[in-house]
Amino acid sequence: MNSFKKRTAIRIAAVSIVLAAVASPLAWLVAQEHAEEATVSLAIEETRRLLGRFDAVELGQPDAKEHAAEAADIISGGIFDIVEIYDATGAKLATAMSEEGKAIENLLPKHGRPAYTSASYLSVKLGDSRWILRIFVPLHASSDGKTGGITGYFEGVRVVPDWQHQQMISNALSAALMVVLASLLCGAAIYPVVVHLSADNERKAREVLDSHISIMEALGRAVAKRDSDTGAHNYRVAWIAARIAERLGLNSVEMQSLIIGSFLHDVGKIGISDSILLKPGKLDDEEFKIMRTHVMQGEEIVSGIGWLDGAYAVVAGHHEKWNGSGYPRQLAGEAIPLAARIFAVADVFDALCSKRPYKEPMGFDAAMAILNKDSGSHFDPNVLAAFNPIAREAFDRLAMCDEYAVRKLLEGQIQTHFG
Repeated sequence: MNSFKKRTAIRIAAVSIVLAAVASPLAWLVAQEHAEEATVSLAIEETRRLLGRFDAVELGQPDAKEHAAEAADIISGGIFDIVEIYDATGAKLATAMSEEGKAIENLLPKHGRPAYTSASYLSVKLGDSRWILRIFVPLHASSDGKTGGITGYFEGVRVVPDWQHQQMISNALSAALMVVLASLLCGAAIYPVVVHLSADNERKAREVLDSHISIMEALGRAVAKRDSDTGAHNYRVAWIAARIAERLGLNSVEMQSLIIGSFLHDVGKIGISDSILLKPGKLDDEEFKIMRTHVMQGEEIVSGIGWLDGAYAVVAGHHEKWNGSGYPRQLAGEAIPLAARIFAVADVFDALCSKRPYKEPMGFDAAMAILNKDSGSHFDPNVLAAFNPIAREAFDRLAMCDEYAVRKLLEGQIQTHFG
């Protein structure tokens, strides 16, 4: 299992467990509450039936007390352990209790005259761990026992037997376990979907990245057709710049922009004529003025192409100097983008160490002497300080590389920093 799949599995499992931990207690409570409500509803319906059977609903008649007492005696010890029946004014007409009802009567909170208009119940745990349901029902003279004026009140207390209590707990536990199982099964079902979608997204992202890199290389080759050394130079300076940037701790987005910008830094040379671009000798002032326009032309080429936006800093600023004597904007110090300051060191180092139409390659010591001499004038001292420890290694490694080999070096950087 690769690292992504492992992370995905862990995260989905964690979410599933959290959902199960949150939902299962809720399912337990809901199931237990439903069980209580079902028990209460059954008790209320049965009580209304028995009260109606013993004419203990119309409690305003002269013999209401007798009927109420008879009904209370029948109901107590069956559905309820304590039964109390009141008339419409709240005066108690009858009380009956089972043996268990007598044992708990003094443990129940007292209340005043009943005056409620709808049925309700209380679930109470007594101090001795017994569980009771206390039910309050207003009585109506209507046939359905729910409409019309209130003719009296019925109150019953049921001590829930252990078997019923255990059954309620078992049902609630089953509901909670079903929720846990459903959460885990959902996580297991989602995992392959997430992995598949991620793999598909990664594949498409890789295709887009490959196409972007291909376009970048195509632009580089277009410049190389005009300048015979530009192709290998692009790979070398992009690789050197990336090595420096790694030591400076640039993040992945900054690294990507630096690599693209370094590779395409001279893309504006497409617009420079061969007579100037390939001139073996030194350029005169007018020719040098024209050569400088490659920066502006490069800016125009990379502007407005979304994925090339990051290249703009290097393309626009790679000829600026730390002391402000560069071109085209004479930026100085940290006003020059960091990517351009990094690239400037890589570019000059490679230019000094490479053969050009107008010069032979320079040795390592001579090249580094020039770079260090220009620290604080041409180059950012901090960037040059980061390059010094790796300069010899870079020189020796590039000395053994042709264009194909240095292309492979840069591909390694691309794989690292482009994901």
